[in-house]
Amino acid sequence: MKPKVIISGGGTGGHIFPAIAIANVLRDKYNAEILFVGAKDRMEMEKVPQYGYPIEGLWISGIQRRLALKNLSFPFKVWSSLVKSKKIIQKFRPDVAVGVGGYASGPLLYQAAKMGIPTLIQEQNSYPGITNKILAQKVDMICVAYDKMERFFPKEKIVFTGNPIRKEIIEIEGKRHKAANFFGLKEEKTTVLSMGGSLGALSINEAIYNHLDYFKNNDVQLIWQTGKTFFEKAKSKVADLQISNVKVFDFIQKMDY
Repeated sequence: MKPKVIISGGGTGGHIFPAIAIANVLRDKYNAEILFVGAKDRMEMEKVPQYGYPIEGLWISGIQRRLALKNLSFPFKVWSSLVKSKKIIQKFRPDVAVGVGGYASGPLLYQAAKMGIPTLIQEQNSYPGITNKILAQKVDMICVAYDKMERFFPKEKIVFTGNPIRKEIIEIEGKRHKAANFFGLKEEKTTVLSMGGSLGALSINEAIYNHLDYFKNNDVQLIWQTGKTFFEKAKSKVADLQISNVKVFDFIQKMDY
């Protein structure tokens, strides 16, 4: 009988792609049946199906740290997500539930633990987010990538595993030529990659935006992942300056190059 695993969380690539790496190993090594659960308006709803996995969406978002009208709907979102999470678990009947961080993992892992299903969370960062801090008291195991995480989590639950990485990211031999063709760059030239995470980082984007002449004048190639918010502004500026050696992307799917 196939093991069945629910993997929950997301919001950013930092949560989504480690989750996909976990799913790939469970599928390839153990022939596991995988179901993802994410937040219905976040990037996991787009990215996860691209890797061949089904995903269910919850009506959930983070609470604003400052006073905001959006916070009024937060209790209703939590209640709705708890109800839906329970239904998903009852229907899928997982052998284990894995949380990778992000708001969607909160209701799902809480319900799984409450229903007696083995649970674990995977923390990618040296400073955990609020969801994993809360779940740490409920789950059976906490997989971490950094030392001294007992500052945040119960020591007896911690297992040092490192961060999951997709197989195609590790296998880089012979990919330089393919990458140059893919990005439309020259293989022999110095190339800089800028990425402020999957959503982009405003400070990094603005710094590059204000110094694009450097790449033009010094013939240094740039692969620039801006995130969706800054993409059009960056693309327009590069076009205006007619810099052919700067390639702008809102998100780079082919990170294995």
